[in-house]
Amino acid sequence: GAGEFYLEYGRFDVSLTVPATYIVTATGELRNAEQVLTAAQRSRLAAARRSDTTVAIIARDEAGNAARTRPATTGTLTWHFTADSVRDVAFATGPDFRWDASGYKGILIETLYRAKADRWEEAQRMARGAIINFSEHWFPYPWSHATTVEGPIEGMEYPMLTFVPNGPTREDTQWALAHEFGHEWFPMIVGSNERLYPWMDEGFNTFIDYENAASYFAGTAYGDSIQAHPLHLYAEHGVPGNEQPLMTNPTEVHDLFWSGYQKPALMLTLLRDEVMGRARFEQAFREYIRVWAFRHPTPADFMRVMRDESGMDLDWFWRGWLYTTARLDQSVDSITTRADGGSNVWLGNRGTMVMPAELALTFDDGSTSSVRLPVQMWNLGPRFMYRVPGSKRVTRASIDPRRALPDIDRANDTFPRPAR
Repeated sequence: GAGEFYLEYGRFDVSLTVPATYIVTATGELRNAEQVLTAAQRSRLAAARRSDTTVAIIARDEAGNAARTRPATTGTLTWHFTADSVRDVAFATGPDFRWDASGYKGILIETLYRAKADRWEEAQRMARGAIINFSEHWFPYPWSHATTVEGPIEGMEYPMLTFVPNGPTREDTQWALAHEFGHEWFPMIVGSNERLYPWMDEGFNTFIDYENAASYFAGTAYGDSIQAHPLHLYAEHGVPGNEQPLMTNPTEVHDLFWSGYQKPALMLTLLRDEVMGRARFEQAFREYIRVWAFRHPTPADFMRVMRDESGMDLDWFWRGWLYTTARLDQSVDSITTRADGGSNVWLGNRGTMVMPAELALTFDDGSTSSVRLPVQMWNLGPRFMYRVPGSKRVTRASIDPRRALPDIDRANDTFPRPAR
């Protein structure tokens, strides 16, 4: 369902008995490798844990060849796993996996996939990139391995183990693989209640996924534009009749793609870029993860950490994004000339959402400038006069010139109005 899971943390001790020709991977630490893996595989895994590059545990020409990959080819073998501080357990098993691995700070990062999964040749590099990005940017990965398995399944996440399909494109494969690994942070580390607040799980994860994708594909058209994707989706999904407050119970959400994933990602992007600033936001978001690791935060807990770490009153922001379907429509209404020859620029807030704004100005001598105006300018109502310093006359003014905000009417963003 739309709410997925909400589970307590615990310790698991699991034994799985399967045909001897099958490989098993699972949540937890493998406790009897000597009984279920060959000496060559154990040696390769030890090397992979120390390696920055991909090590083939089961190579292409070995996959499905039990005589080369299994310590026994008849009967059954029992695989024993234990896991601490996890909220669930999953496993995958099959006779013909290819198996790649590499390491990062003692963590074994693994990909298991079928030979026909052609786009998974790069999956190990994608997997390692995601684990490193999320660990170094947000919170260190806490378990001994991070494993992803390709198969005929939509993406799904469990502690230490994810399932990902062979995507139609390289970009799709990277996104799905990194997204499922991102769930190791939300909700496997930060145990938010997915049953009530999917935006704290899928949404927070989607937000960090955009940053990771931009890093992985840096220097490409896709990488350079991917972080603007939620804003572009707003025009299609953030509309009356479809829009719902993020605090809506997931059983009543009719566009989970928007409410659960993309809208909260857009919310955090705007909070970072337009309200708090990157450095202040990232420090606060890291502290939220640290404080609530292996605990169960509520929305109020998240808001409290962001407020305390930033020193900013953000109630106005949460009101617009979490509790209402407010829409943003900022405008430049007119430019008037003062007695000293300088200008006053009159701004309007025609919607029900408030946000700070950037104002770009052009003067009669051809020079330009820009100014950032705080959200408090709307405290006294929907009109605000900005007194431009100096005596130069403003000939053109534009609000939100970078088009960073989800403004619903761009036609009133510039004065004089552009000719149509």
